[in-house]
Amino acid sequence: MRVLIVEDEKKMASFLERGLKEEGYVVDVAYDGEQGWEYAVTNEYDVLILDWMLPKMSGVDLCKRIREDGKSTPVLILTAKDAIEDKIQGLDVGADDYLTKPFSFDELLARLRALLRRPRTLKDKTVLECGGLVMDLIKRKVTIFGEEITLSQKEFSLLEHLLRHQGEVMSRTAIAERVWDLHFDPASNTIDVFINFLRKKISEKNPDFRIETVRGSGYRLVKNS
Repeated sequence: MRVLIVEDEKKMASFLERGLKEEGYVVDVAYDGEQGWEYAVTNEYDVLILDWMLPKMSGVDLCKRIREDGKSTPVLILTAKDAIEDKIQGLDVGADDYLTKPFSFDELLARLRALLRRPRTLKDKTVLECGGLVMDLIKRKVTIFGEEITLSQKEFSLLEHLLRHQGEVMSRTAIAERVWDLHFDPASNTIDVFINFLRKKISEKNPDFRIETVRGSGYRLVKNS
């Protein structure tokens, strides 16, 4: 799951980034509304966390612009404003939820899980399947023919991305942007290492699919015939 945080308070942004990464999310951070807009329109995210009071463009205006652009990505607005009319304003421009500062990090996680349980398209499903493999994104659990397998956070995110794009060739750059973050170097051998980790763990359970290397292009997850 990939999250964009748009928060100008550096300590708050760092706190959220660190906490979400510990929970297995891939996190990008923007520090003003304009930068948030650039990230939101050039990358694919599962959820956006927007602070209300941002430089250059407020979180509410950013949310409105994102909706006008046709994007349905769930939006959670963070704000110190707690008046009913403020909440109505945020929801009316297209926000999906609203969390008032100060807040509990556990509550933030619960609200994110609730937002992610609302599938909007096939690629937004929270339970992914291929052959005998089932991945539950909310419970962060993977089973093969009913038996649970243990994956690291990056292995989990990598497998999720491949499952969402079954049969498609995914380039190293596309994988890097989705599974790591904007600053990751796709030319490193890290992706190859994690692909091999996944293959070893999956082949032990004899699942009904394989991860192919498409020379010069990337990787593809396909069902065995």
